Amino acid sequence: MTDPFGTAALRDSVLTAWRDSPTRFREDANAEEDLRLGGYRDRLLVELAQNAADAAVLAGQSGTLRLTLVSTSDGPELRAANTGAPLDTPGVAALASLRASAKRTGHQVGRFGVGFAAVLAASDAPRVVSTSGGVAFSAARTRAAVADDPKTAPLLAERGDEVPVLRLVWPVADTEDPVPDGFVTEVRLPLLPAVDADAVLADLAGQAEDLLLALPGLTSVLVGDEVWSRTDLPDGIVRVDGPAGHSVWLTRRTTGTLAAGLAEGLGVEARERPEWSVSWAVPLTADGAPTHLPGNTDVLHAPTPTDERLSLPARLFATLPIESSRRRLLPGKATDAVLAEAAAGYVELVRALPAEHRPTLVPEPGFPMSEVDGVLRDAVLAGLADRPWLPAAPLPEDAGPEDAGPDAALSDDAGADHAGADDLPAAGAVVLDVPDAELTAALAELQPRLLAWWLAEPRYATALSALGVRRLRPIDVVAAVSGIRREPSWWATLYAALARVTEADPTAAEELSGLPVPLIDGRTVLGPRDVLLPADDLTDLLSDVDIIGLRIAHPDAVHPLLERLGARPADAVDLLAAPAIQEAVTASLADATAGGDPVDLADTVLTLVEAARVDPGELTWLGALALPDEHGEPRRADELLLPDAPLRPLLAADTIGPDSPLGVLSADFAQRWPADVLAAAGVLRTFVVLTADDPTGPDHDLADEADWWAWIEGDEQPPATLVGVRDLDLIDDDAWPAAIRLLAGEPVIRRAMADPRSYPAWWLARCANLAGRPPLDWRLASAERLAGLFDPVPAEIDLPAELLLVVGVRDRLVVDDAEDATDLLDRLGDADREVGVGLAMRVHAELVDAVVSGRLDPADVDPPERVRVISGQTIAAEDAVVLDRPWLVVAGEDRIVAAADGDEKLADLLNVSLASEVVTAEPEADGDELAWAELGAVRLACALLGIDVPAGSVAVHEQLHVGGHRVSWWVEEDLVHAEDTPEGLGRALAWTLRRWADRWLLAGVLTEPTAATILS
Repeated sequence: MTDPFGTAALRDSVLTAWRDSPTRFREDANAEEDLRLGGYRDRLLVELAQNAADAAVLAGQSGTLRLTLVSTSDGPELRAANTGAPLDTPGVAALASLRASAKRTGHQVGRFGVGFAAVLAASDAPRVVSTSGGVAFSAARTRAAVADDPKTAPLLAERGDEVPVLRLVWPVADTEDPVPDGFVTEVRLPLLPAVDADAVLADLAGQAEDLLLALPGLTSVLVGDEVWSRTDLPDGIVRVDGPAGHSVWLTRRTTGTLAAGLAEGLGVEARERPEWSVSWAVPLTADGAPTHLPGNTDVLHAPTPTDERLSLPARLFATLPIESSRRRLLPGKATDAVLAEAAAGYVELVRALPAEHRPTLVPEPGFPMSEVDGVLRDAVLAGLADRPWLPAAPLPEDAGPEDAGPDAALSDDAGADHAGADDLPAAGAVVLDVPDAELTAALAELQPRLLAWWLAEPRYATALSALGVRRLRPIDVVAAVSGIRREPSWWATLYAALARVTEADPTAAEELSGLPVPLIDGRTVLGPRDVLLPADDLTDLLSDVDIIGLRIAHPDAVHPLLERLGARPADAVDLLAAPAIQEAVTASLADATAGGDPVDLADTVLTLVEAARVDPGELTWLGALALPDEHGEPRRADELLLPDAPLRPLLAADTIGPDSPLGVLSADFAQRWPADVLAAAGVLRTFVVLTADDPTGPDHDLADEADWWAWIEGDEQPPATLVGVRDLDLIDDDAWPAAIRLLAGEPVIRRAMADPRSYPAWWLARCANLAGRPPLDWRLASAERLAGLFDPVPAEIDLPAELLLVVGVRDRLVVDDAEDATDLLDRLGDADREVGVGLAMRVHAELVDAVVSGRLDPADVDPPERVRVISGQTIAAEDAVVLDRPWLVVAGEDRIVAAADGDEKLADLLNVSLASEVVTAEPEADGDELAWAELGAVRLACALLGIDVPAGSVAVHEQLHVGGHRVSWWVEEDLVHAEDTPEGLGRALAWTLRRWADRWLLAGVLTEPTAATILS
């Protein structure tokens, strides 16, 4: 048996060490057991591949690893063949040392060092066969060698026959199969009975792709009949072809050497090999987009898998200082330095992706999966914050078709470094809250560090948020565009983009309240509220108008968004409602008086009035518009008459002129405008009607309005609508018949005149002039019943009766208030008037009815000085009495005031005594007191009338005298006195029966007690 590597000397050295120091045996056994059960328990394929890759690197060629299962007489055997450098003596020494590696090249990962202990998980008799020779290890042979030596044999009992397999090495038998063609070395592992050969092979196949990525020296892996191969393409693209197809990975690899100070604290071998490498790999889809890592591979590879879990969406392979278990990193400066380089490499990996895919690799928010993960995440986020990689929004002059969206960044070469000069770091970058290309283009030159529009898409929100990229809310957009000057069309484009924002986010409208709006006069105002959006036909008219406070949007900037934000469509009606227009009209007279030209504003306002079809009196504030009068002087429109106004000849001469209440509009100006337009602006053509809903007081500038309010204040409620007529007090006294016809010709005024409580009806009845007197002083000629109280309207007042009535001319008695009562009492007490007794009594009755009904409060009426008595004469009120008992008429017709009823109410109203309070006379004789039933005529009369004969008695007199006067009947306390006549007995019986109204009937029946008397 040939021994090309001098294994006998190695065995003797180890056995001597064990023999001389049993402790050394224990240490070797324990160390191997720790490696087998600990750090290398599941690293079989990794270590086999790592050795294969290192052999390839050492030989300067591409490496291939082939894994096969071979059936032998002793059972299945796993064989791992590789290309590259063959096994050499230092390599054998390393295999048998457990503590030292033969690798000295900086880019070798390991090379027959402690990692070879991973084979013990599958075999206790591994062999390494190379073209240079082979070596074998065997638990059984080691056990036998230990047992043969008396000094070491007792050690077996201590460990239950367990021995360190990889400390004693033998040459392979000369009959060992040679290495397969094309390979230089093959590791042969007879599998332990407990090992499932098929499962081992399947596990090895599952790790093949990762190994090709982790080990640059390895370019192909064969597992059984399946082949995986690695192809390095330009720009860091790695293609791995396998049995199921191929995968494409984007990689970024960097290498370097640790500074001397950073290697302190590492072992000698690590200090002698300070080179480091970092490689990132992320799988790509067919269109170059990163995809999820296959399998449960979220661990750090150093460069083979460790237990350091990572959350980054890419695989990291790095030569980092690790513990002997190869599962955890060794903390220290070297580790920190390499991790920092790894973070920088990750940023470059991100930058290498097409722009639309870069945010995919931003670490998602969450807790780190390990301490190393936390360090890497923080460093990666810091790098992404500092290094440019996010596409910036192109400035308008730089924009082109390629800026249409994220797909513009894609190319056929998915691995190219797409990061450009215009890219931005995440620190300080801002992105719109919604993806909108036009809005981004509009803001690109205004908002520093603005990102491309498509980065506002929801799929990028989490990544950008993790980087602290601020999202621009609509309120931020408002701030960015405030104070800038742009063409109106630019603003329209901005509004269109913002409209799409509000559609996506209904709350955005509230944040746009301060959005600038360019106006037609060249100004820019903040906030669309109260901005007017003019109709097209008004644009030219308004472009030259200088009205302070008028906010009219420039037509080129108008967009429906402005209306949503509070701007108002501005037809003529809307413009007339604008406060600025009203304020300009209000100030127009003062401006014109100060030297300004009122015509421009007047033409503008009248054009709006004409377009809006305003009716006269509809907008009363238009009356303040300054217009030129016939002398060329400015005056309020509502103080000017049309030159041919029907009202003009009816006005008193002193009411028209420069210093008079009214003037006449310039004839030239009047010819330029239709009369109805001028009238709508307040220019007088006829009487001006003022209306006011829910009026509260005399504040409408109407003649004697305060007196009217005082007159109606007794009403429970003021009028719901006030209809007033202006300038009634300016009518010439002789023109009133014509003025009344003109008033009645206006339907609104005519309806108001029909209401006696209205202002026009009240004023005309008291203040109009008909033949020198107000209408209330006259009666219709046909109202003969009022003769004596009122005079008929003179014949020269050529007005129809219906017009005379509506202006207050009388046709009947009316007592509605204290004014009516005072007027009637004055007329009754006027000795120069011939008032019939019947009319006087009707007046008194009407007065009493007004008091009883509540229309009249006696306290509101001053008692008259003279009253009219039933004789038809007038006497001093202090000498008169009101007849309150019918028998007291004896007081005398020359002093009695009478009414049909309500004697006490009348006495109170007139402040006159009742007759019963003045007359104290008594019958001069007692008479014969008889029961009513004793009087046959009385019994017969009651029977004919179907009434009961009254109880009690009556004092019958042949002649009844009271106070020197002969009377037909009298009442003295409870006893009725009557002359024995039908007239006396009839009155006494009617009073007793409380049927005073039937006194004439009873007297007739007593005269002739027959049915014919009743029927006739």
